[in-house]
Amino acid sequence: MYRFSNTVIGFLNLFTLLASIPIIGAGLWMARSSTTCESFLQTPLLVVGFVILIISLAGFIGACFHVAWALWVYLVIMLFLIGALMGLTVFGFVITSSGGGAAVPGRAYREYHLKDYSPWLRKRIEDPRYWVNIKSCILGSKTCGKVVLWTPLDYLTADMTPVQSGCCKPPTSCNYAAAVEAVAQEADCYRWSNAAGVLCYECESCRAGVLEDVRRDWHKMSVLNIVMVVVLIGIYSVGCCAFRNAKRAETDYPYGHNRMSKVRPRWDFHWWRWLDDRRHQLY
Repeated sequence: MYRFSNTVIGFLNLFTLLASIPIIGAGLWMARSSTTCESFLQTPLLVVGFVILIISLAGFIGACFHVAWALWVYLVIMLFLIGALMGLTVFGFVITSSGGGAAVPGRAYREYHLKDYSPWLRKRIEDPRYWVNIKSCILGSKTCGKVVLWTPLDYLTADMTPVQSGCCKPPTSCNYAAAVEAVAQEADCYRWSNAAGVLCYECESCRAGVLEDVRRDWHKMSVLNIVMVVVLIGIYSVGCCAFRNAKRAETDYPYGHNRMSKVRPRWDFHWWRWLDDRRHQLY
């Protein structure tokens, strides 16, 4: 285990060190991009990339060159990362436990309602600053480009993504016949417009569709986080062995060597030894 732990930590951190370079590059490339969708993700990518770079560099130097302080920094950051991932996973499951949409009779797609999601998510999505960015992202992705060309038969048989269901059409319950214009309908029915740049982008159903996508992605991310926590705990255990080896290497003694060259006797040792010798001589 003395050599094995250092070798494993060294190779793992060399791999993650190389993997952090394209992550940082992607974040920098997105920072130069003019589209809102890509710049919306640049900060998390850069943070993740630089954190992985620092952790990997500290672990690689500490394991391969027996630098105890570098491994100490590596283990502290790893412990913080494990705790952060566990907290993020629990938080993700709590705020995404509700939602999922409602089935529409006679349709393959589902419709989504903002009130079904957690208050924390609703507060974020209703903030005009965030919604302007998200709406620009949806417009730029041309998500509704195909849906607006559908025939009535397509609406009966084809499925939709949550964003298409909420943003690219009015709610199915809406009725725009002249005879029922005076009947009260959902607020989203009045927000709908046939204009390509308007559609239902200001509808609550559109915001709910975005939250449903976030909910599904967050569930996938939470499962990945659980796997990552288990892996990181295993790597952390091996890292502790490598740290112990590095501390031992600093003393210049091989494993199992007796480090005690001599023992300084207590001040009264020689007196007691003289008295013991005299007793044996007399008796």
